[in-house]
Amino acid sequence: MKTLRLILGDQLNAKHSWFETVRDDVIYCMFEMRQETDYVVHHIQKVVGFFAAMRDFSNQLKNNGHQVKYLNITDPENCHDLEQNIKQILENNSIVRFEYQAPDEYRLETQLRTICDSINVDSSCFDTEHFYTSREELSVFFEGKKQLLMERFYRYMRKKHDVLMLGDQPIGGVWNYDQSNRKKWKGTPSIPPHLEFPNNINCIKNDLDTAQIKTIGRFEKNHFDYPINIIQAKEQLDYFCKELLPHFGDFQDALHTDQVYLFHSRLSFAMNLKIISPKEVVDTALNYYGSNSDIIDISQIEGFVRQIIGWREYMRGMYWKEMPSYLDLNSLNNHGKIPDFFWTGNTKMNCLKQTITNSLDNAYAHHIQRLMITGNYLLLTQTHPDAVDQWYLGIYLDAVQWVQLPNTRGMSQYAD
Repeated sequence: MKTLRLILGDQLNAKHSWFETVRDDVIYCMFEMRQETDYVVHHIQKVVGFFAAMRDFSNQLKNNGHQVKYLNITDPENCHDLEQNIKQILENNSIVRFEYQAPDEYRLETQLRTICDSINVDSSCFDTEHFYTSREELSVFFEGKKQLLMERFYRYMRKKHDVLMLGDQPIGGVWNYDQSNRKKWKGTPSIPPHLEFPNNINCIKNDLDTAQIKTIGRFEKNHFDYPINIIQAKEQLDYFCKELLPHFGDFQDALHTDQVYLFHSRLSFAMNLKIISPKEVVDTALNYYGSNSDIIDISQIEGFVRQIIGWREYMRGMYWKEMPSYLDLNSLNNHGKIPDFFWTGNTKMNCLKQTITNSLDNAYAHHIQRLMITGNYLLLTQTHPDAVDQWYLGIYLDAVQWVQLPNTRGMSQYAD
C-alpha cells in the first residue's frame, strides 16, 4: 500500500517538506524523457545540465534513505512519455495514491490533470515551496488596474517581505536604482575567474549520443561549470556576494566581448531548477550587504534584489495570468523566419555575432544580450513569435517556459 510521488526535472528542492521524513510507503519517481528533450531542440549544455542535476538529486534522496525509481534516457523500461511512465509504475507496484508538485509549465499542468483523471488511484497536488508568491498573487494585485507595471508589483513585494525597507519607506529613499545600473565596463574593476565545479558529465553525453538526442550548441569541456546541487549553489552564491555583488548594480547592463558573465551571479540555472530558493539567495545577499554596507553602495544590492523578487516573480505571475492564450498572441502579425545565422553565429553584424556565438558556446547570455540584441533584431525583421520562443527556450541553459515566454513574447517581441 504505497504512495507514488513525482519529481519533475525543475523540482529539485531538497528542502521541500516531502523529504523531511523517510517513509517506507513512499516511492519517488524521476524520468529523463524524449517528451522533454524533443519538444524543442535544446542546447546540449541545457540537456546535460538538467540530467546531471536530476541524477545528483536522485542520488541524494537514495543516500538519505528514500526509495527512488529513476529512469534515465537509455533505460529500456523508459516509455519517454510522462503518462505511460507513471502508469507503468502504478501497475508494477502496490500504489494506492499518486502525488505531485504543481508544475510551472502549463503543458505539464494540463498533462498531469489528464493523467490524474485517467488513473484509478487517489491523487493530490502540492506546492513546490519555492517562490515568494502564489500563482494567482499577481492577478489579484493587478485586479481592476489598467496597467500591469512591474514597478508597482516590485514595491508591493518589497513592503510585504520587508526587503531593503525602513518602516514603509525604502532604505536610501529611492525604490529603484536602474539609472545607476548602466555603466560601461572597461576592464576595471577586475573580475576574478568564475568558479568551476567538478561535475563529470561524460556518461550523460554518451547517453545522449546513444539515444540520438538532437541538440544545438557546443560543449567542448568534460565537466559542467554550473551548480547542480545545493552545496554547489551555496558556494556559487557566496562567491557572488564576496567577489561580484560589490559591483553588480553598476555593470548589470554592461556588454564586453572579453567577459562572458561579467558580474552576474550564474545562479539562474540552479534557481529555475529549484535547487536553491529565491529567498535564500536574497537573504544571503542582504546579509552580506548589511555587514558591508560601508563599502557596498545600495544601488548594487537593489539592482540584484529587483531581478529576483521583482522581475522573476512578476514574470511568473504574468505567465499564469495570461496562459494558455498567451501562446497564440501575435498582435504585430509577424510571420518571418529566424535567419540561419542564429544557429551558427556566422554573420558580419558584430553585436549579433558576439551574442549568438556566446550563446552557442555557453548556453548563456544576460538580459541585455537576449532582449536588446537578439530580441530587437528578431522584432525588427518581423520574425514569427512562435519561432522566437522556440529559439530562446532551446538555446539557454536556464530557459523554462514560465519565465521565457512572457520575457520573449511580451517584453521582447511585443506580441501581446
